[in-house]
Amino acid sequence: MKDGFKIMKRCKVCVLPETFPGITFDEAGVCNYCQKFKGQKNLEEKKERALQRFEKLIQEQRAKGTYDALMCYSGGKDSTYTLSLLRRNYGLDVLAVTYDNGFLPEQTLRNIRLVTDKLEMDHILYRPRFQVMKRIFSVCAEEDIYPPQTLMRASTICTSCMAIVKFSALRMALEKDIPFVVFGWSPGQIPVASAIMKNNAEIIKVMQKGTFDPLYKLVGDGIRPYFLEEKHFDGSYSFPYNVSPLVFLDYNEEEILSEVSRLGWERPKDIDANTTNCLLNSFANVIHKEKHGFHPYVFELAKLIREGYMTREEALRKLEEPENPQTVEAVREKLYR
Repeated sequence: MKDGFKIMKRCKVCVLPETFPGITFDEAGVCNYCQKFKGQKNLEEKKERALQRFEKLIQEQRAKGTYDALMCYSGGKDSTYTLSLLRRNYGLDVLAVTYDNGFLPEQTLRNIRLVTDKLEMDHILYRPRFQVMKRIFSVCAEEDIYPPQTLMRASTICTSCMAIVKFSALRMALEKDIPFVVFGWSPGQIPVASAIMKNNAEIIKVMQKGTFDPLYKLVGDGIRPYFLEEKHFDGSYSFPYNVSPLVFLDYNEEEILSEVSRLGWERPKDIDANTTNCLLNSFANVIHKEKHGFHPYVFELAKLIREGYMTREEALRKLEEPENPQTVEAVREKLYR
């Protein structure tokens, strides 16, 4: 099979390639990640326990702050579907927050306005200073500023962008006393065990340092507004839960697309097969594949196959569909002009 540039050996069950860090294959050509999978029954039991915990926490935590939840709303199909679930299935009062990295298509912005109006919720569009983002993304295209293990799950560009999203959202939730920060992660992006996590000040401080320090070296104090300050760790703030509902609820891409379409959501043009909201993603994918020899979405897609959410053929189509060269060049021009 091709990964856009090279024929390579892949796991016979999932799609992880021989170039993926730490991969091994048994005599049947099955990778070590698939060999460790404990099966569908075990997965379903974990999902049911997570669902029960989530519903219990909703009853305990809702209406404790200004909103029931803060949703990191990217405008993509998964976060749109998650937003709808929170509002329509659970009746939560949600503050939707969108972080515009400077590369959101106009259709994504239209989708966001339409959906938040239809779901009748407050929405904040937060656009960090583009000169700061431009400096971060352009350097991350040239250098891997984080530990090597981060490259297994995302490109360096996306890791930086998501760090700003996650810590900015946490800061906002702390200051508004919101008990849940919700993400639209797919089951391929995080394990069920991480789908509901109570944030801990000491752990968050360590985690933040891992991304804050490399970014601070690039842009200095320009990065401070997007991360927690010392005052947030002094014990006067109540740390929220991080929740990723799609990891323990039913996840079916066709049903998700059907539901978000009913809300008026439309897929933007000129994006790649592995995003529904960001033009920068195409550029980041190309850079990652050229530098590291594997697609940055391959770990997520392999997990979706392993857990029965996607066929191997569907995943291969996503991996092998080339990024739009015009989109990649337009992003490159915007970053380096």
